[in-house]
Amino acid sequence: MTRIAHELRGRLRVRLDRRSAELWTRTAARIEVVRGVSEVRLNPACASLTVAFDGKPETRRAVLKALDEPIAADAVSPAESCGPDLAQVLLSGTVLALAMVLPTPLRAAVTAVNVAGVVLRGVKALTHDGLTVEVLDAIAILLPAVRREYLTANFTRFLLDLGGYIEASTARRSDHLLRDLLRAEPETVTVETPSGEVIELPYDEVVVGTRVVVGTGIRVPVDGVVVDGAAWVNQAAVTGESLPVPREAGEAVLSGSVVEEGRLVVAAERVGDATTTARISRYIREGLADPSGMQSESQRMANRRVLITLASGAAVFLLTRDWRRLESVFLVDYSCAVKFGTPIAIKAAMFRAAKEGCLIKSGRALEAVAAVDTVVFDKTGTLTHNTLEVTDIHRPAAVSLDEEELLALVASLAEHTSHPVAGAVVDLAKRHHLAHIGHEEVSFLVGHGIGSTVHGRTIRIGSRHYLEEHEGVRFDGVDDLIHRLATEGKSLLFVSADGELIGVIGLRDRLRAETPAVLRRLRMQGVKTVAMITGDHEAKARQIGETLGLDLVFHDQKPEDKAKVVEALKAEGRTVAFIGDGVNDGPALMAAHVGIAMPRAADIARATADIVLLEDSLDGVPMLRSLSLESMRLIRSNFAASVAINSAIMAGAALGRLSPVATATLHNGTTIAILLRALASTGAGRAAR
Repeated sequence: MTRIAHELRGRLRVRLDRRSAELWTRTAARIEVVRGVSEVRLNPACASLTVAFDGKPETRRAVLKALDEPIAADAVSPAESCGPDLAQVLLSGTVLALAMVLPTPLRAAVTAVNVAGVVLRGVKALTHDGLTVEVLDAIAILLPAVRREYLTANFTRFLLDLGGYIEASTARRSDHLLRDLLRAEPETVTVETPSGEVIELPYDEVVVGTRVVVGTGIRVPVDGVVVDGAAWVNQAAVTGESLPVPREAGEAVLSGSVVEEGRLVVAAERVGDATTTARISRYIREGLADPSGMQSESQRMANRRVLITLASGAAVFLLTRDWRRLESVFLVDYSCAVKFGTPIAIKAAMFRAAKEGCLIKSGRALEAVAAVDTVVFDKTGTLTHNTLEVTDIHRPAAVSLDEEELLALVASLAEHTSHPVAGAVVDLAKRHHLAHIGHEEVSFLVGHGIGSTVHGRTIRIGSRHYLEEHEGVRFDGVDDLIHRLATEGKSLLFVSADGELIGVIGLRDRLRAETPAVLRRLRMQGVKTVAMITGDHEAKARQIGETLGLDLVFHDQKPEDKAKVVEALKAEGRTVAFIGDGVNDGPALMAAHVGIAMPRAADIARATADIVLLEDSLDGVPMLRSLSLESMRLIRSNFAASVAINSAIMAGAALGRLSPVATATLHNGTTIAILLRALASTGAGRAAR
């Protein structure tokens, strides 16, 4: 049970038991996404946690509930470390200062206390994992302490804590940005009571069977079935589809969809933690609590280099029998450049990317972007906007209206609806500065079309099915035109007057303005193949492929086929990045070496992707490529510089030219310089300030 240590309105400090302290990263991740929480600060050394929140009783209860929920004991590996906090760095610095002025007995006592933690971690690591960096740290700090060289021991501890703090604080900044994305649940929802009264209810109190009322512009907060009303529903956040779909009684809707026009009453079937959004939030929180792939790999690389230092120290001691030389050699850790420099460079790059509109979830993803040679785009919502543009305006031969008159007529009625097809027509009319045409009240048939009376004529606008089946309009003489436009992959809008067809308007997905430039930049950055996957028919897909100069076009793809295409490209030896936005893109995002989701992507796509673009533009993709290449160059150059400098320091130590203090100063100074270079080179240091 959580023990409250101190409490004020809007602030809570609790003591964590031993188990909670070991799993503090997961505990913090769980609390930070509680609605109403503004800040979470932890002190691992004191096993305490401070939460700042909005002061509401329900928020306080949610925080305490999150603290008391159990976490599996095996959720964190024995070697997992939270990294020192600022208090630990200040403590190490204070002990170092005291070691310079205290009398010998007190100096020995404070040094023993100061180095004990490092030594115990080394023993624990040796027991669980064998020879690791923690073991070398323990030896390097224990040897001078035993030989009463207290300044060297305390200075080494201070530098270890400083480097660890720089790494951990940079990592926390980028992780916090992702957690902010999870606070998407509404505070309250509108519900209809059994008596028919409409009231506001806290979201947490919605249960299965509650009749939730969703009006125009409102996001559906539950998964359920429509029991009343009709509306156009934009499912882009769930399915990635560019056009709204009609929904009426008996049809299912998913949380995250937005009602663009109309009103629905939805009987809730899945609420709270059972919704897709809640499951995805848990998935992301668990991912955040795990070490990044790059950091884990860099730790393994660092551990492999421990043997170099240990073997060199043993050889020097066998040849010289000089303890001071042995101390000096053990203080040269080739692994530091990898252990500290690599994660810092990666996390700093992740922080910079987030500031520029790209959320990178792991170091492995950033590293993989640099290796990508094939980029595969989904079409709808990715290469194209979720909007349409008018491409064709056709009038049967006997129609007296010209194109502008027809466009003005349709736009004057269409401006009363928010459907994307109508929006494209209205936008074009505005660009042409066409005058509004007066008309009587507009009638709506949700899912089919609109109608009105203009200058005594009955005007109907909508789908062929609506005009042909509901209004009795004949389509003689236009079948070839309709077939040609459909073959070109265009959406069609039909217009009739007094039961006669007077216009056919063709529309297509609007390519993003930045798409051609983005593709050129990717090719300049070394990407060899650019491909597109779409469910469109061949003609429509080929037309876009030719326009953009794509290398590969995969058309008529079912959702489950997208991942198969990615796997096939990988089987050819390619390193693949996939960029998409729909639920049906989830498997492909997971199958690719790097999955990148658009900002308006379906929740499942954003959860399964390695990278999420935060701005609705593809410009972030070449920026990511550039940043990744820059980071990899920085890591390689830092490592090369560290090897060269540390080799020179080790040679001086082995020859007895450098004392342990001088060796520690030079070696750790080199490490800190590499860390600062990693921060400064990516701009994260400036961003942090």
